[in-house]
Amino acid sequence: MRTASTFDLCGAGLGLRRGLLEKLREADLSEVGFMEVAPENWIGVGGRLGRRFAEFTERFPFVCHGLSLSLGAPEPLDRGFLERVRRFLDTHRIRGYSEHLSYCSEHGHLYDLMPLPFTEEAVDWVAGRIGQAQDILDRRIAVENISYYAAPGAEMSELDFITAVLEKADCQLLLDVNNIYVNSVNHRYDAHEFLAGLPAERVAYIHVAGHYNEAEDLIIDTHAAPVIEPVWHLLEAAYERLGPVPTLLERDFNFPPVEELLTEIGQIRRLQAPFLSHVPRDRQQAS
Repeated sequence: MRTASTFDLCGAGLGLRRGLLEKLREADLSEVGFMEVAPENWIGVGGRLGRRFAEFTERFPFVCHGLSLSLGAPEPLDRGFLERVRRFLDTHRIRGYSEHLSYCSEHGHLYDLMPLPFTEEAVDWVAGRIGQAQDILDRRIAVENISYYAAPGAEMSELDFITAVLEKADCQLLLDVNNIYVNSVNHRYDAHEFLAGLPAERVAYIHVAGHYNEAEDLIIDTHAAPVIEPVWHLLEAAYERLGPVPTLLERDFNFPPVEELLTEIGQIRRLQAPFLSHVPRDRQQAS
């Protein structure tokens, strides 16, 4: 019997990347409430890097966001990898694990996140695999709504697909508001209506990030730029509906000075602040 995962977090979080490791050690991180890493980048890492990583896990609550589980792929789940992830989560007292609602392999890694077809068959397939992963990890996980650039074989809407998977798998949602915005431009739907349709009770935490405008009607999700104003507005709308859900700033490339990242952390906290009165006082630490 798997245990429940509460993702017991609060405030504004920051993705811990190796390119930021030394800079963050020297920075004032008092406004950072939690951190996130990809377990693939840290499992088995020892020596100086391992010690540096442990310094952060001892200071901050952590979550893990996977890159390579390939939940929607046709081949069997990698049980050995999942067991290594479970040991990593237990060793570092990680508070939750999430993955992408996508696939990234087909008898070999594709090194990209590929969209699943929005069909009932795909709902059944990926929900079953999420259930398998949850049983091996012995914890409830969250899946993230991805950015995508084509919807092959769609028989239902993206919103209906995500909702059906969450219900059938009985898992949680890592809500990426930047991905909603990116998809709303690329696929021409209303981002706020999409947000309003998601099952609020399934949301574990939120991602916010920047992107690249390839053309007027094409946005590429890069995590390599500052968050733009419409995405901040969408995040504020999420808080209006959900309350001050813990929110993590993703920045994977093109790192600015740490002070600029902390300014964005401050913006998350400012948007959360009006809604904190509805949160029990013991959950407001670092918020």
